[in-house]
Amino acid sequence: MAEYDFLKMQKKLSKYLDEERFAHTMGVMYTCASLAMAHGYDIKDAQAAGLLHDCAKCIPNKKKLKMCSQHKIPVTEFEEQHPFLLHAKLGAYLAKEKYAIGNEDILSAITYHTTGRRAMSVLDKIVYIADYIEPMRDKAPNLQEIRKLAFQDLDECMYEILKDTLIYLEKNPKDIDSTTKDAFIYYKDIHTERREENEQRKGNGPDSMQGAGREEG
Repeated sequence: MAEYDFLKMQKKLSKYLDEERFAHTMGVMYTCASLAMAHGYDIKDAQAAGLLHDCAKCIPNKKKLKMCSQHKIPVTEFEEQHPFLLHAKLGAYLAKEKYAIGNEDILSAITYHTTGRRAMSVLDKIVYIADYIEPMRDKAPNLQEIRKLAFQDLDECMYEILKDTLIYLEKNPKDIDSTTKDAFIYYKDIHTERREENEQRKGNGPDSMQGAGREEG
């Protein structure tokens, strides 16, 4: 289990985030810890990922593009047009270089906390979900249900969040990243497969067997 000096990290981070973003970050960190407890994940790694997920958020967009170029961080055409998204992969770079985070799972969770992706790791999902449900959030639809679901089933929670996110972004289709679309398709397939399996189990339950016997008798 890695050890982190969270007080030192928080003090350093507070210099680079505005007051509202820092408060959000603390909420995400504690929500990550809670989800880690619920799903049997390393609590401190989850805290570290949550604390640093937005470490590049308050860097101006032009500077984000410049820093990515300087540090040879790949930038897609979509990201060039929507540079605010770069705070995720740039944040992973800063977490490694400025905060001495070497854990690849943490760096991945920071990288994908905005767009999501197919086949996310447990920590990827924890940070993505925590960013969506932390206590200061109040504008997303179905928050009460999603917050409850987050502590029960991470995959199903990802499906619900991605579904609502795409519905919101469909107002401006040009703002939808293909990575988010792919993530939604992936978790929708899991959702559909599980539902079909549950329906099949119900169809093969004791009542259905009795019914079949009556029809045959």
